[in-house]
Amino acid sequence: MKITAQEEYGLRLLIRIASCKDAEGMSIPQLSEAEGISPHYVAKLARILRLGGFINSTPGYKGGYVLSMPAKEIVINKVLKALGGSLFDQAFCGSHSGAMKFCTNSVDCSSRSLWQMIQHTVDQLLDRVTLHDLVSTEENSAKALRLLLDQNEMANS
Repeated sequence: MKITAQEEYGLRLLIRIASCKDAEGMSIPQLSEAEGISPHYVAKLARILRLGGFINSTPGYKGGYVLSMPAKEIVINKVLKALGGSLFDQAFCGSHSGAMKFCTNSVDCSSRSLWQMIQHTVDQLLDRVTLHDLVSTEENSAKALRLLLDQNEMANS
């Protein structure tokens, strides 16, 4: 499994916007400089986040991007799916059929069970992580995430 650049940078931009104390938000040039990515790429990611309903743009010369709702209401699973999609979805098998029109394992596929289980486990955890959990220092975020993971393990025991 790999985390795409779009998912990583998009999430970092969202965290940066959530951390901003300015009511006007952060502009594309500010976000570009703060994260070390091109203004063009920031604009692309901001558009995805805006269309996903996570951020709004503020008008005017000093305009920028602000959260569209409180950070506690922004679920990271939804953000990552807007930026890159699921690890496994129903279209997965169709796009990995090999040289044939239909996968030779379309009726009986043990690896599909694995991918479905992994997706379910990831969804369970990421549905509980909010942007608020990530708008902190790495140490504090790690503690909050460890607590969520421990709670998730206890619930599944």
